[in-house]
Amino acid sequence: MDHFPIFLAVEGRRIVVSGGGETALAKLRILLKTTARITVLSGAPAPDLVKLADQGKITLIARAFGPGDALCAALVYAANDDAAEDARVARLARADGALVNIVDNLEDSAFITPAIVDRDPVTIAIGTEGAAPVLARAIKADLEERLPVSLGLAARVGKAFRKAAEALPMGRKRRDFWADYYFNAAPKVVETQGAAGLDAALSELLAKHLADAPTEGRVDLVGAGPGDPELLTLKARRLLDRADVVIHDRLVSPGILELARREAILIDAGKEGFGPSMTQAQICALMVDHGKRGAHVVRLKGGDPAIFSRLDEEIEALEAAGIAWSIVPGITAASAAAAGIGQALTKRGRNASLRIVTGHDMKGFAEQDWRGLARPGTVAAIYMGARGARFIQGRLMMHGADPATPVTAVENASRPDMRSIATTLGQLAATLEAEVLTGPVILLYGLCPRTAEAALPLPHPTSLADRKEEFA
Repeated sequence: MDHFPIFLAVEGRRIVVSGGGETALAKLRILLKTTARITVLSGAPAPDLVKLADQGKITLIARAFGPGDALCAALVYAANDDAAEDARVARLARADGALVNIVDNLEDSAFITPAIVDRDPVTIAIGTEGAAPVLARAIKADLEERLPVSLGLAARVGKAFRKAAEALPMGRKRRDFWADYYFNAAPKVVETQGAAGLDAALSELLAKHLADAPTEGRVDLVGAGPGDPELLTLKARRLLDRADVVIHDRLVSPGILELARREAILIDAGKEGFGPSMTQAQICALMVDHGKRGAHVVRLKGGDPAIFSRLDEEIEALEAAGIAWSIVPGITAASAAAAGIGQALTKRGRNASLRIVTGHDMKGFAEQDWRGLARPGTVAAIYMGARGARFIQGRLMMHGADPATPVTAVENASRPDMRSIATTLGQLAATLEAEVLTGPVILLYGLCPRTAEAALPLPHPTSLADRKEEFA
């Protein structure tokens, strides 16, 4: 993002506009919604500008912008519909120390004015960094329709009540009160009693929330999916928005963490195979500690929480501490990787089952039913298998797997930088050792990318006994 969005305090401060035509008037329609002191400079002001000055809404100076006119100004707009004049105004204003916007000149402007949805004091700013003004206007129109005009009234009354609401403890308890007010009490009261009933409604609601029992903590064990934020489930998205604490794995993408509330505590509980890790005991202790303090905790796990994530150990720790929990499934990496190469994980006539195995466990490279995996027609998703590729290759071929069996390594499944590396079992270790793999990798044994499927020879469906001479 090239422009950092902020809300600038302008109450009582000067905003200067240079220009006297329609462009200047368009900016004033937004600026007049503020409590700033607005000065307009123009040698030939339009009649509507003169009228605004007569009404006391602006200070109109009937001359061109000059040196010193931007002193102590919070913002300056160059809106003269003349590139040379706008450049001159911008140069003088910068010399006075002001932030300058040249209308329709993004490159030379220090700030941009977003499209605004005004439900004062609720203000929604929509910006596209100049790339798509039409899109910003469409979003504005959509939000205008969705947000009732009474929202601003409820917010103004609520703003005056914030001090009283501090009687509630900071965090989830206080958020529940305000959510109850804005989404339940306020709309009903405004509809039936109007603004007059809001003060009493707030006092009654606060008394009710103060009398309620302390909020109990809970932990939701949530699948973050393979990395693409759009593959997050609606339920997972909603829980992230409500969580006080998010304890996340290393493989959870930054785009998904961005969906957490800004006030939420984010704790990296990342683990890396054969590398530094937070211990499982530490992770369980964190969940229990925050849960006992009444926090809503989201334990965010890459992929699906029920696949190779030590879910049972975390549930046992929560149950032992008496903390409520739930599981929210996620899309697992095997599904995303297969989708990325255009293949199904099961296919009639090819494989009626799918094996999901891990390349390593806590003790190192993991032993599997290699004889079963080596049978012709087997399809397996091997998680965390890249570093153990030579070990996996050796075990499978030792138990009779055809070296021509297709294997696809998928790195960063579902993410923008996803890539697939098609090879065969006989070339697996050499192929992966020649690649620079920095992201999470899943091996799809028995599958190749659909575009390459026809080019790779299929394993010959013979038994190990029929092929004993190859291994003699």
